[in-house]
Amino acid sequence: MNRFTPRFETLPEVLPIFPLPGALLLPGGQLPLNIFEPRYLAMVSDALADSRLIGMVQPIPQEGESENLDVGSWPVFATGCAGRITAFGELDDGRYLITLTGLLRFKVVQELSLEDGYRRIRPDWSCYRGDLEGKEEKASDSGWEREHLLGVLSSYFTSAGLEGDWESIHRASDSELVTALAMLCPFDVREKQALLEAPTLGERAQTMIALLEMASLEQGEGLRH
Repeated sequence: MNRFTPRFETLPEVLPIFPLPGALLLPGGQLPLNIFEPRYLAMVSDALADSRLIGMVQPIPQEGESENLDVGSWPVFATGCAGRITAFGELDDGRYLITLTGLLRFKVVQELSLEDGYRRIRPDWSCYRGDLEGKEEKASDSGWEREHLLGVLSSYFTSAGLEGDWESIHRASDSELVTALAMLCPFDVREKQALLEAPTLGERAQTMIALLEMASLEQGEGLRH
């Protein structure tokens, strides 16, 4: 925890949310965002003037006619992650470039009225208070093997035709590795949500291993057809 991290007791009772499919933010992770819609420009401006916190949530995939509606108005999953604006830039064309650093997850208790076009919720922070403490978890403490994850990741890269920055991967701590992979790998919305809702690092790592193994298998099957 650094000096900019809010105390649990000072967390806001109202939180602006940014519904964005496939964009996963986890505690300790960093998410760069290109903001250009008027409602989200207003949201960022208001957040900068207040707590600097924005809740990242994923819209629940919709089927049928609802697919043609504004994604930003879709129902959202009940769990999201709040991030603090830790980098901000304003471009000549009016866009904002920001970076959110994940602080802690929350439950959506109630959705409130719109503010300048953006959505707001009343969050329940209590379930995830431990996120704010930022304790470093290690594979040896969490019931999973780092080498197992790295082996599965290597197979996934090979089957997908990707190259990894293995120097950086080996240098990352266990929590940094799992967080970065969860945020960067192209899993679908429900898979990303499962990673977000995993209670511990160990359970998130185990979920990650299962998803990578399944993706490698599917890619291998595709190459044989």
